[in-house]
Amino acid sequence: MGKKSFIDYQLSNEIVNALEQLGFKNPTEVQSKVIPLVLNKTDLVVKSQTGSGKTASYGIPICELIKWEENKPQALILTPTRELAVQVKEDFTNIGRFKRIKAVAVYGKQPIAIQKTELKQKTHVVVGTPGRVLDHIERGTLSLEQIKYLVIDEADEMLNMGFIDQVGAIIDEMPRNRITMLFSATIPDEIKNLANQYMKAPTNIEIKATGLTTDKIDHSLFEVEEEQKLSLLKDLMIVQNPDSCIIFCRTKDRVDSLYDHLADLGYSCDKIHGGMEQDDRLHVMNDFKRGDFRYLVATDVAARGIDIDNITHVVNYDLPLEKESYVHRTGRTGRAGQKGKAITFVTPFEDRFLASIEEYIGFEIPRMTAPTKDEVENNIAAFETKMNVEPTIKQAKSEKLNKKIMKLYFNGGKKKKLRAVDFVGTIAKIEGVTVQDIGIITILDTVSYVEILNDKGPIVLKKMKNTTIKGKLLKVHEAKK
Repeated sequence: MGKKSFIDYQLSNEIVNALEQLGFKNPTEVQSKVIPLVLNKTDLVVKSQTGSGKTASYGIPICELIKWEENKPQALILTPTRELAVQVKEDFTNIGRFKRIKAVAVYGKQPIAIQKTELKQKTHVVVGTPGRVLDHIERGTLSLEQIKYLVIDEADEMLNMGFIDQVGAIIDEMPRNRITMLFSATIPDEIKNLANQYMKAPTNIEIKATGLTTDKIDHSLFEVEEEQKLSLLKDLMIVQNPDSCIIFCRTKDRVDSLYDHLADLGYSCDKIHGGMEQDDRLHVMNDFKRGDFRYLVATDVAARGIDIDNITHVVNYDLPLEKESYVHRTGRTGRAGQKGKAITFVTPFEDRFLASIEEYIGFEIPRMTAPTKDEVENNIAAFETKMNVEPTIKQAKSEKLNKKIMKLYFNGGKKKKLRAVDFVGTIAKIEGVTVQDIGIITILDTVSYVEILNDKGPIVLKKMKNTTIKGKLLKVHEAKK
């Protein structure tokens, strides 16, 4: 019998408050099964489809269990992609906002010096890709001695991307006395071996689904010659007229080429692939989440674990060559109970790849015929109208939570021997302000940043202009965004 409310788990007020402001109402199936077991400190192997709410299923209890006073990392989350690492880090920050939980993301293609500086701070949770995490361990810049919770997220994708040996090398360096959780959409033999080798009699949880894809997704297949793909795509998009759509291509060159075509046609679109700078990739994903544009042209880098609400359509412009990729790509739509459409193009020479996908998902994808000229003509006016309307900007889940937060800058840090407790002790003495109103504190060599919660920022800012910390009067102002 699943829990009806997050309050039933006897979570702290800080966590419950954050969940309410994030719009979490009732636990999903995976959350109702996982949360109590993690709170009970049990090793887990969880088979659960994408879009099931699994990040919160481990994020909520880990945030609850973390001890704020401990300066060294207590939880390590391994993810296969940089985008997922950033997203999971943000989820931990939001869930743990009122507990002042500090999460850091480490991944490749970002200067390691920036990450080393962050890891020197008081850090509760580290989220990262295996290669960069292993790099930090070997450099001695990531302390593992206080790690109590290890999560291996999207384990099957770690395997597909060749990271599984690195994951094993990381686990070999970890404290033995820890809780290990493994999450995966599929559990191949290599993943079972990993669990058997490194986990203590784990509890197995499987979230049943109707086959490998959710029944909320309407699948369709179009047989098309390679040179006719662009023409078919344009006709289908006119008829379907999606609000938000991801179009998957096999290579970055294909993404660049298709994006150029669509941009020239005036489509509201952008692109993402592994050849782009990491900051550019994150910028594109954030804009897509906000609804700044309707069409995202992407390689499989956008297919795993990226949680974006209300993607109405997914188009496999190029058929994925790996059967698992079909599930992960199409899983970007039909999330959180919404309906979605998955459209796949297949060329005459791709029969064996298609057969492999259909055998894997357990059903034949319905064959469709291309839209007629009349259908296209009848829908073009509505399509052009939508193309000329500015997309509605979506409110991020964390917007309500973050609206009441002011981040303050102080011109003093480690070189002035300042610590987090010094800021907490001083600010909590201000009339009308309590410890619960103080958020994440970041202390660098010469500056510090303190988040003030619950709309108390202006009170603290005014008072701290004339209040000393450890006998020092510091310059203070609202930090730049």
